[in-house]
Amino acid sequence: MQRLSSGLTQRTALTFVILLGVVSLFGDIVYEGARSITGPYLGVLGASATVVGITAGLGELVGYGLRLVSGYVSDRTQQYWPITLLGYGLTVVAVPLLALVGRWELAAALIIVERLGKAIRTPARDAMLSHATARMGHGWGFGVHEALDQVGATTGALFVAAALAARDSYETGFAVLALPGVLVLTTLIAARLLYPRPQDLERATPPLTTGGFPRVYWLYMAAVAVVAAGYADFPLIAYYFQQERVLSSSVIPLYFAVAMAADALAALVFGRLFDRIGLRVLMVVSLLAAFFAPLVFLGGASLALLGVALWGIGLGAQESIMRAAIAPMVSTQRRGTAYGVFNTGYGLFWFLGSALMGILYDLSLPALIVFSTGMQLASIPLLLWVGRAEPERPAATG
Repeated sequence: MQRLSSGLTQRTALTFVILLGVVSLFGDIVYEGARSITGPYLGVLGASATVVGITAGLGELVGYGLRLVSGYVSDRTQQYWPITLLGYGLTVVAVPLLALVGRWELAAALIIVERLGKAIRTPARDAMLSHATARMGHGWGFGVHEALDQVGATTGALFVAAALAARDSYETGFAVLALPGVLVLTTLIAARLLYPRPQDLERATPPLTTGGFPRVYWLYMAAVAVVAAGYADFPLIAYYFQQERVLSSSVIPLYFAVAMAADALAALVFGRLFDRIGLRVLMVVSLLAAFFAPLVFLGGASLALLGVALWGIGLGAQESIMRAAIAPMVSTQRRGTAYGVFNTGYGLFWFLGSALMGILYDLSLPALIVFSTGMQLASIPLLLWVGRAEPERPAATG
């Protein structure tokens, strides 16, 4: 296939974004469908809340921390497609295998392997997306991708909920996710054949800085770390729903589906707003997300539904705007490394916060709520500081 020219239209770039979005859609059916029930599943296998919190946090630490390595490798080798394929391959194998384990230790190990797959693929995939979204607006492009991603997450949760309602078996819920796993790999191979060199979607730019990333990049990382540390993972939320009998086992995935639908809508709305007003939109998101913890952990089923919707809105911003903001901060030659470093910091603080919230759950639920809410509110002045530094940020070309 001939090398893609630099005169590609926005429509061509959008097609590429949508195609990668479809890959993520099928991928999310697999791993988000699984995530909707891993917390209760670990509980059934005998794990405590502390174990659930640490497993979820450690999985995120692996899923984000190792992106430092995979991002660097993707920049050095430019082998975006093989790296992405390897990462998705690990995920679509690990999730169905959860149906075969009978101990929480083995289940926890597979959960972490699934996160390892995400660590391997994400910087390379996001670097490819950053090239295409330069033509259509980084916020809108990443928002479209995240929306498709969360359509898959919503579908996955509903898929698993239907399997549980039919067979009342967590094992069945994991086993049925093998089919969308096949679709992930099939679509990914098709995308590779159509777009062998995604970096040609954007003109290369000279390095924006010498001796490292710009100051605003590190300020932004600090603000996002505070957000990550106070964001409870859904396995812990689902564990609470099951242990306190707030919801039945078959209804928990439906709540997760609501969260993912809110995530998808938020990614589109806030992605478009990001292109217009910049990082100020994240301050609004942090304020909204600050209310999810008290609603989820103190209310009944109705308030918990509102709480998981706010949780989904916050997550949608994290998965779209927070990625989009990185692209204009660094040159095209260092995107993979930039995403890797960023995600390593994000994952480290997610792990520390998740582990702490698991411990707080066993000790004092009100303390968990205060910590989670306080961290979201604390991110607002930090984001304001970053916003004031935005004029120093070099503009992307493309």
